[in-house]
Order: sequence, then C-alpha cells, then structure tokens
Amino acid sequence: MTVSLTYERSLWDAGHVVVAGIDEVGRGALAGPVSVGVVAVTVCDTWPDGLADSKELTRARREALCPTLEQFGVARAVGHASPSEIDGLGIIGALRLAARRALSAVGAVDAVLLDGKHDWLTREPTLLDPDPEPTPPVTMVIKGDGLCASIAAASVLAKVERDALMRSAHADHPEYGWDGNKGYGAAGHLDAIRRLGPTPLHRVSWSLPAHELQP
Repeated sequence: MTVSLTYERSLWDAGHVVVAGIDEVGRGALAGPVSVGVVAVTVCDTWPDGLADSKELTRARREALCPTLEQFGVARAVGHASPSEIDGLGIIGALRLAARRALSAVGAVDAVLLDGKHDWLTREPTLLDPDPEPTPPVTMVIKGDGLCASIAAASVLAKVERDALMRSAHADHPEYGWDGNKGYGAAGHLDAIRRLGPTPLHRVSWSLPAHELQP
C-alpha cells in the first residue's frame, strides 16, 4: 500500500485550506498513555520519501523519517492522555482529549482526515453538554495510515514519541518489559502484572490480570 495526497487534495479542492491528518497509537495497550498525532498540510505535491504506515516501518526507519517529517506540512504535534485520564474518561474520551491537545498545539485547521471507520473526535451534543467544543469536519479513511500521507506522517510521529515514553518508563519498572512490548498485553507483561500488580502507569479500569499474592 502506497501513501498519496489523493484524500488531502479532494479536501483542498473543496475549499479547505489546512487539512489535518490524525492517527492514534496505544489505544489497545494495558499501560502507558494513548497518543494522537496530528500533521497539518496545505496544498503540496510531495511527501517524505519512504513514508508509510508506522506499523510497516522498523524503529530505525521511523526515527530516521522524523527530521524530514518536521519539514512536511505547516504544523505537527503529538498529544497524550495519561492512564488516569483513560480510567476517568474512558478510551474514547481520552482519545478525544489527546487529539484536542495536539490540535491546540497545531493551530486552526479547516478539515480532518481521521484514520479508521469510527469518528471518535467529534463530540455530539448531550443533555449535560448541549454545546460541545466544535470540531472541524471529519472525513474517515479506513486504513488511512497506509493511504494518506498526512495520516501516515501523524502515525509515525505518534508512535516514535509514545515508544520513547514507554522505553523511558521501562527504566523505573523493568519487570514489565515495556522497552519491548510498549505496554501491550505480551505474555511477559501479563505475567508481571500477576506477580507484582499494576503500577501507576497501568489502566486499572481495564481487565488486567489479577494480582496473585505470593505465599
């Protein structure tokens, strides 16, 4: 699958000057933040050579791309929501919070390309919140991180930043293997939770393995 600017161009042609590609990393992890990358682009014809879905790239290739990605588009940022915020807001609320933080850092955008099939960014009015913060119009792109250059760039930046956070956290909690599993449910990580219990970086509202007290 090769990225392009086809989806971005359709929005530019419709009159949207600044288009933001958005992707998330860490949604399914048991520990660590959820992170959302945003890359805002205006009309252009090229993207960084070798850009692809972050999951298809090695760590070395992702990190090598980052300096070039810092020159791609007009603005870019990664926002995070902490494990406690995930516990308090739920994963959708936390994704939205992380995205809002990144969008605030990027500045005004006219339209959004969001990876996936479910729009978790737009907050619908409710009785308790009849006037939620407005969201730019969102276009969903299934497998957008492998199709849209702006979404792919956002996915790479978010993964590099979140992976670095988890490697740093590993130094304080080496038993959980976060330098390798990045907080996801690998067998060694699950076993450590059973033996040692959760840390402050675990999402305790999730179905974590029970802490088995040792005799």
